Amino acid sequence: MGQQAEIEWRDGKVCGQVPVSTRFDDPYFSLENGLDETSYVFLDGNDLPARFADGFHIAELGFGTGLNLLAALHLWRASGQSGVLHFTTFEAFPMAADDMITAQSAFPKLADLSAELAPHWQSGQQTVTLPDLHFVMFKGDARETLPEWQGHADAWFLDGFSPAKNPELWQADLMAQVGAHTAPGGTASTYTAAGFVRRGLQEAGFEVSRRSGFGRKRHMTVARMPKT
Repeated sequence: MGQQAEIEWRDGKVCGQVPVSTRFDDPYFSLENGLDETSYVFLDGNDLPARFADGFHIAELGFGTGLNLLAALHLWRASGQSGVLHFTTFEAFPMAADDMITAQSAFPKLADLSAELAPHWQSGQQTVTLPDLHFVMFKGDARETLPEWQGHADAWFLDGFSPAKNPELWQADLMAQVGAHTAPGGTASTYTAAGFVRRGLQEAGFEVSRRSGFGRKRHMTVARMPKT
């Protein structure tokens, strides 16, 4: 089972107080603008909302503050989708509910969604079912939990802490599991362009490319699994 995250708070440029993992000495989202980074790296990086369809399945390494979930569900609703968005996340060190809710308060655009989901976090739920969302969190080391997962994602959000500080979440064997749990034609994106991460994704069967990164990051990585 996962252990709880240990955090401290630092001042962000746009987002007010930003949570920082004391275990990995890394912020949970950009000190510049976390929502803009999520939109650029994970939503645009996976060609969303263009690829959305009923039953579309997002999987994620690193749930953190829940920002990516909120941003994806907001885009799902704002783009007029029908049906259910599936969102599966793998998190070794879940944040306390009150810390998550405080972190999410930095994004007024997502306030209504944050308030809608807050009771689920406060009651400790790992599965959330709404008319347009089916969410599941697997707590624990993804190297152990992901191989046991029976699902396949249409899009992966690879959002662990920096590869330099949390290399375990980026190793080739875990990227191989990401590939094995990706639907044909599925995609993945991440803020990092570290060479060993890109090589791991290539070895997992993805077609990998770099694009301009968000903010001060020079590059990021996008990947696509062939359809056949």
